[in-house]
Amino acid sequence: MSQETLDRFAREIAKYPYEGRASAVMACLSIAQQQHGHVYPEHEKIIGELLGMPTIAVHEVTTFYNMYNQQPVGKFKLNVCTNLPCQLRDGYKALHHLEQKLGIAMGETTADGLFTLQQSECLGACADSPVMLVNDRTMCSFMSTDKLDQLVDGLRAAAAQEGKA
Repeated sequence: MSQETLDRFAREIAKYPYEGRASAVMACLSIAQQQHGHVYPEHEKIIGELLGMPTIAVHEVTTFYNMYNQQPVGKFKLNVCTNLPCQLRDGYKALHHLEQKLGIAMGETTADGLFTLQQSECLGACADSPVMLVNDRTMCSFMSTDKLDQLVDGLRAAAAQEGKA
């Protein structure tokens, strides 16, 4: 890991008393993922050593939350909520529409490396369903098939424009 990454870990760990430093595990995993695209087993080991946690305990956090990628993902990770309230309001319809539009199944990445499609548990916006989260940061609500098409097309266009720059 780079010194910059270790420095960022140190800033997060410093927010907690020494005996509570394990509370920084999620922030450290997020930093590792931001720096490297996904969380490697070596990252879990280093984070565990810094936080005084067994590596398996760090791995349990990594595998519990779907915001942590354990393998490479596309430039745009699309998490569609399929929990019961969203299911009742077209969550699966949104997921299946994206599968057809992108030509991949849930859990896969498009051949061009642009999109990874995942389902997720509750995103906490049941009244806005169907909802999805783009790159673990941007919440999209009321995602009709038209809005899904606009989102995917817009992300594709932005990536193409970025490629020209």
